[in-house]
Amino acid sequence: SGDRQSEKKDDLLSSGKGHVAKYSFSDVCGHSAQIKHTVELARKMARTESSVLITGESGTGKELFAHAIHNSSTRSEAPFVAINCAALPNDLLESELFGYEEGAFTGAKKGGKLGLFEYAHRGTLLLDEIECMSLSLQVKLLRAIQEKEIMRLGSHKVIPIDVRLIAISNIDLEEMIQEKTFRKDLFYRLSTLPLSIPPLCERKGDIPLLIHAIQRTLGSSFTLTDEAMEVFLNHPYPGNVRELYNYLEYLSCLGEGSIITYSALPVLLKKSWEQHRSDSSSYVTMDSA
Repeated sequence: SGDRQSEKKDDLLSSGKGHVAKYSFSDVCGHSAQIKHTVELARKMARTESSVLITGESGTGKELFAHAIHNSSTRSEAPFVAINCAALPNDLLESELFGYEEGAFTGAKKGGKLGLFEYAHRGTLLLDEIECMSLSLQVKLLRAIQEKEIMRLGSHKVIPIDVRLIAISNIDLEEMIQEKTFRKDLFYRLSTLPLSIPPLCERKGDIPLLIHAIQRTLGSSFTLTDEAMEVFLNHPYPGNVRELYNYLEYLSCLGEGSIITYSALPVLLKKSWEQHRSDSSSYVTMDSA
């Protein structure tokens, strides 16, 4: 059981969210005032050493902004280490963050293991879905931030660290503070520089540009009729850019050079469109997008 858990942890660290930031601000797609303002603010944040808390709905591109902030910072040549706090039970998450000495617990590797804070030394540590961290682990994280030092599990040796933290959440952390499931002092440490990513429904003028960009990524060349484009422009996108990407990936399977009509659209889009037409007679048109 211990070996399997150890293998699972290693797989998570080698699954692509490794020690290099893959995206820059040039990868942010959109010309709307909302996204331009967000990029401008994030660029300014990148030039500092302060912690950043990135919030926004699921699928808005929060991790892309985290990568871009690192790549535009003075730490860009140093490691960028990312972990999803929801991907591991808290005891395993603690050992990943802080490392451990040999024999610290059942299944611990011979010789021990460096933690992510040590891997990210002089670079950036990204904590995705920070809201999933237990209160006890939040205390340990807070101490590491305040003291700029850590101790591996099973050790009394203090290890100094120089790490910039970027935290990501799609949950209202202030509400969690009221419910006493997130520490107020940690929140203020992490949110020195708060960055909110706008949902796609607030920047629908970017949808045609996003469609073309995603088509290039997918290597597809289908064309949307005016009616089909109208549906895309007026969908509420609860899943944001990720949802849009999924629809376009579906359509790219219909064949190269296809003309996509209303009837070919995914069922969810058509249901949304029918609901929209029954709810309101006014909607975004291609001219106003």
